[in-house]
Amino acid sequence: MVRSLWSAATGMNAQQTNVDTIANNLANVNTVGYKAQVAQFKSLLYQTLQTATTTANGDPKPTSSQVGLGVRNSSINSIFTQGSLLSSNSDTSFAIEGEGYFAIQGSDGETYYTRNGDFTWALNDRGGMILTNQDGLPVLSSTGRTITLGSNYIASKISITGDGTICYPDANNNPQSLGVSIGLYQFNNPGGLVRHGDTLWETSAASGTALNEATNRNVNRSRVVQGYLEGSNVQVADEMVNLIVAQRAYEMNSKAITTTDEMMQTANNLKR
Repeated sequence: MVRSLWSAATGMNAQQTNVDTIANNLANVNTVGYKAQVAQFKSLLYQTLQTATTTANGDPKPTSSQVGLGVRNSSINSIFTQGSLLSSNSDTSFAIEGEGYFAIQGSDGETYYTRNGDFTWALNDRGGMILTNQDGLPVLSSTGRTITLGSNYIASKISITGDGTICYPDANNNPQSLGVSIGLYQFNNPGGLVRHGDTLWETSAASGTALNEATNRNVNRSRVVQGYLEGSNVQVADEMVNLIVAQRAYEMNSKAITTTDEMMQTANNLKR
């Protein structure tokens, strides 16, 4: 019976992590570029009570007798499905249609990747403009450099083509390429990316190196949509159902502990 106490306790701990994951998804339902997470579980070790043997008549038994020792969280996976495109009044709002990611230079000098295209033009120390995210981190171009423009450009007149090329109107008001493109990158295994905050990701051995869409012809190129942002891919109805299931599983494990405790009390009272 002590075994059932610990098994039920592992179930409660696992379901608590599950509820925490679901709650985080619901909290980020309006976070731009957020990707939902799901908790995965695996069974703990099994204890062998009786090995495969023979019956009293000498016939072999087909199976042994084993009892499980509970459950634990094996991983928390991210779901990389496309979020809904939400209209924005900002000229520096960009959404990605496809599997690409924007590249961001972190404060530590490392490169991170995101689907959050809520950018802005910020003034640099030379009076020019640099494209950054809302935290002031520079957005990188297709060549891996920061996107910097001179002080003679007006931010409201800058436009972006579907392939990420930055354009500025000429004397006839026709957009002309400035020779700079917003970098778009893909990964062989996005599931291997390491989450860095809510919307930033960094590469790992599991994800593989970033594939530059501008130079790699083996990938399907993504499309940049100006004036839109990619919303969270959290499905509220699904998360609420998952929350109810997790709560009921937590209650059942709690009931197993209560039942085991009552059985132990009954066994202790037998001596009376």
